[in-house]
Amino acid sequence: MTNVVIVGGQWGDEGKAKVIDLLSEKADIVIRYQGGCNAGHTVVTDGKIYKFHLIPSGILYPGKICLIGNGTVINPEVLSIEIDNLIEKGIDTSNLYISPLAHLTLPYHLALDELSEESLQHNKIGTTKRGIGPTYIDKIGRTGIRVEDIFEKEALSSKLEIILPQKNMILEHYGKKTYEKQEIIEFCEKYAEKLGPYVKDISEITYNALKQGQTILFEGAQGTMLDIDHGTYPYVTSSNPISAGASTGSGIGFTHIRKVVGVFKAYVTRVGEGPFITELNDDEGGKLQEIGQEFGTTTGRKRRCGWFDSVGARYSAMINGLTGIALTKIDVFDSFEQVKICTAYQDRRNGKVYENYPSGTYVHKYLEPVYETMPGWQQDITGIREFSDLPGNAQEFILKIESLTGVPVEITSVGPGREQTIIRNCPI
Repeated sequence: MTNVVIVGGQWGDEGKAKVIDLLSEKADIVIRYQGGCNAGHTVVTDGKIYKFHLIPSGILYPGKICLIGNGTVINPEVLSIEIDNLIEKGIDTSNLYISPLAHLTLPYHLALDELSEESLQHNKIGTTKRGIGPTYIDKIGRTGIRVEDIFEKEALSSKLEIILPQKNMILEHYGKKTYEKQEIIEFCEKYAEKLGPYVKDISEITYNALKQGQTILFEGAQGTMLDIDHGTYPYVTSSNPISAGASTGSGIGFTHIRKVVGVFKAYVTRVGEGPFITELNDDEGGKLQEIGQEFGTTTGRKRRCGWFDSVGARYSAMINGLTGIALTKIDVFDSFEQVKICTAYQDRRNGKVYENYPSGTYVHKYLEPVYETMPGWQQDITGIREFSDLPGNAQEFILKIESLTGVPVEITSVGPGREQTIIRNCPI
């Protein structure tokens, strides 16, 4: 038994879905432990493209048990569509189960998310407006609607009596559409019928799996630098994508977790607002965006692009307790004459050098990257399957990342396909 957590090491969009899909073959259970449909995971296999928002990527392997944990927030309409799309493509969803303890994103959450972003004006967070933040607010405020509630009309009705007037008061104040209780009840009843067969106490499933020595793969959404506690606050998501979130979001004690793999792009991207010290607003940034096809899976927004940031990567390794790294999209550099890695930050006000990540994001606007420039390899590596067959400069780039982070690069992705992968040490 080797239970493994897969986390995003940067700001999300690192290619976690491919790594999860790859490792799912050897896992018995895959659990999505946090986040909502603001996440977008893309898997390419057998020439087909699959886009996931809530369902674990492991669903593509027949017989794998896939769980949506209590730490997630679920838009029932989005999940229903996602299930239907998989069924239409011939994918078996009979081993998909939803925790009754997960919270629901309801229509008024989407309205409030959009309203909140509008009201911030010049200090926007850059949310996907999918209602994720307001859903987590209700969860923490103990006024949320959980999956289990939609199967108990009395419980649902009594909860809406409390929460809906509060929401409507805000919406009405800003001249937005308000919601009738019966409208929300009918919405919930519709999806209770649709999702009912998938709802199950997942603690029973995971408990039996652990007793039998089965392997569990934990799938996080977003990335470390978007963590509500440890990320670039307030420009973060509303949950804990870091490895510690795997336990709270699944109900499995951390003593059962053996390895933590951080997924990093060979460069860095970010969607939405917030500090980004290695961001490139020049031709090289545009080249990364174009070759890497850097557009959000969920929103289609252009991703901001920059060079690999080893300062942030070291911080991510520390926060997550990384045992290994999966490095993706190194092939994007195939035509680059040179590549850069940020090894430190320097404060342009006083020259102070930061080799360790400064958590206070206010100071980030004054920081500039200190780069180490390395020669590119200028050849197509997408067909290579062994580390030793990579061009020497590509090997040196990978080894430099290992040296700067203190974590071995176990997996290197050289293309979007499942087979376009170099595995030096399989973590599962």
